[in-house]
Amino acid sequence: MSDAFFDVEPASARRVWAVGPLMRAVADTVSARFNPVAVRGELSGFSRAASGHWYFSLKDDSGQVRCAMFRRSAEQAGFSPRDGQMVEARGKLDIYGPRGDLQLIVETLKQAGQGALFEQFLKLKAELEAQGFFDADRKRSLPPQPRSIGVVTSLGAAALRDVTAALRRRVPHIPVVIYPAAVQGASAPAELCAALKTAYRRHAETGESDVLLLVRGGGSLEDLWSFNDPMLVRTIADSPMPVVCGVGHETDFTLADFVADLRAPTPTAAAELCAPAREQRVGELAYLQERLSDGAYSYIDQQAQRLDRISQRLGRPSGRLHLSQQQLSGLQHRLHGGLRLAMQQRQNRLQSHEASLPVALRRALEAQQLRLTRGATALGLLDPQLVLQRGYAFLTDEAGAAITQAGQAHPGQSVKATLYDGHLGLRVVDSSAAPKKP
Repeated sequence: MSDAFFDVEPASARRVWAVGPLMRAVADTVSARFNPVAVRGELSGFSRAASGHWYFSLKDDSGQVRCAMFRRSAEQAGFSPRDGQMVEARGKLDIYGPRGDLQLIVETLKQAGQGALFEQFLKLKAELEAQGFFDADRKRSLPPQPRSIGVVTSLGAAALRDVTAALRRRVPHIPVVIYPAAVQGASAPAELCAALKTAYRRHAETGESDVLLLVRGGGSLEDLWSFNDPMLVRTIADSPMPVVCGVGHETDFTLADFVADLRAPTPTAAAELCAPAREQRVGELAYLQERLSDGAYSYIDQQAQRLDRISQRLGRPSGRLHLSQQQLSGLQHRLHGGLRLAMQQRQNRLQSHEASLPVALRRALEAQQLRLTRGATALGLLDPQLVLQRGYAFLTDEAGAAITQAGQAHPGQSVKATLYDGHLGLRVVDSSAAPKKP
């Protein structure tokens, strides 16, 4: 090749541009070539300015583009964008001259599904939720007055300055312990877990840090991704003390928020939640002091009234003596009356018995005479003479013993027979006993 070849330059290359006109020329070219344009991508770094304008980026695996959506268009979006959402944006490409940045001025924005990173977030959330890490019954209440407060964050983070400033303002008397760790990047999850475990160990050994603050400033979903690490979620779940998570802004959510005992919308809010303002505590003490004072005065007043009532009941000694004499006189009168009534009752009972005694004696005598007659009749029926009158006799031996069986007599024996009107002397000629019945 000859050197003359390299001397050939296009006409545009021979022109020397000023920066501003060059940017305007590029903007015109882009506008004429592409506008209007529709772009599909994942939201990242979304922010809402005080003016109402929205600023964010749209990205995919191969690139990203800055976007601006002015207030009039943003108010017609119909939803609140958040990082990780898949959206479709329609608008015009433009070059922002002061910075030389390519940006998309978005006129309409609609949802188009979830981004890959956000889908991963939802998948991890579902898995950890199924394992019970986010259950409400695991949540613990914060100590009303912590002895010391631990903060887990980066030493260079703006969140640390916000937290320490809030704690210094509200509870300057409570010591604050910092457990440093990276809050962004590949090493952040491991460092955060190590910092938490250090806090757990010191708490077990010395009682250090009654409550932990896990804090970080705002950022995109990628910036906050360290706080979605499953290892970090499990480490937070093992905490022996309550954990307050203040990561990002109010619209940012991480898995650390769900497993923590309490979620704060910002790092400063996390500090305020675990450290009630000194003025509030002073007000509570003043209220308790007032209640205590009122209670003491009320008790004194009640006892004074009780003492007055006792004094009124006690009165003067002469009055008590007169009252006692009246009571004694009344008791004496009641005693005399009772004795007279008892004597009258006994006299009436005696007269009643005196009137009924002859009748009772006569009835008793007649009953005894009747029993005697019946006994005599029964006794007469048992008289042996009555049996002998019917032709019976009874035998006795020479000694006078009764003979009731044939075996008691033998032939030649002398016996005596007693009849109704006399006795007979007999001699036994023969004796035989009747055979016994089987």
